[in-house]
Amino acid sequence: MVNTIPLIIASYEHAMWSVLGVRPAPDEARGWIGQTLYGTFSQRHPERAEELVDSYVEWNAEHLADLLEEYPGAEELVTELGGSGATIGVVTSKRHVSATNTLRAAGLDGHLPLLVAMEDTAVHKPNPEPLLLALQRLGVRAAECVYVGDAVVDVLAARAAGMASIAVTWGAGERADLLAAGPLAVVDTMDELRTRLLDWTPAQPTTLPEPVDA
Repeated sequence: MVNTIPLIIASYEHAMWSVLGVRPAPDEARGWIGQTLYGTFSQRHPERAEELVDSYVEWNAEHLADLLEEYPGAEELVTELGGSGATIGVVTSKRHVSATNTLRAAGLDGHLPLLVAMEDTAVHKPNPEPLLLALQRLGVRAAECVYVGDAVVDVLAARAAGMASIAVTWGAGERADLLAAGPLAVVDTMDELRTRLLDWTPAQPTTLPEPVDA
């Protein structure tokens, strides 16, 4: 719903350079999006993970206002979905404070009553636990929900939770990779996403439809 990719990549580059004296390639850093910071850094540099996370978080917070970009039509879509009676929320690998600050900077914090963040679960996407917690807090079944994401881990987590997913191509994931993960649909524009969401109805029974390329 908001373009944090330039901020995320720059934050990864800063953390790696300031702590290790190396910079990841932009495509490499882009591939880490959707995972937790600690998970990403501990897999690659376990002995320096805490330092890397701290450096990333500090620099990210300082440059949020400068590097955050809006996706045209996102706020209007959120408003329209809320007006249609849909309950909308965010399930993210970001920390609570980072997610809250991002939503506030984008003008979306008042529109999204549900937030499940990194601290809320012990395991994270592609594990379904964060999405299952969101279902529990909403008091709904997986078949009643659709999850929108821009990374392969989003699609995998939704499928593991028994939830339909729609992948968008204007974020972190490559179209071919997103499609291969098996979402209900892959969309290329905000208008396509709007149509899919407003026309979507829960699957009956709960078995997901075969993935289709929008």
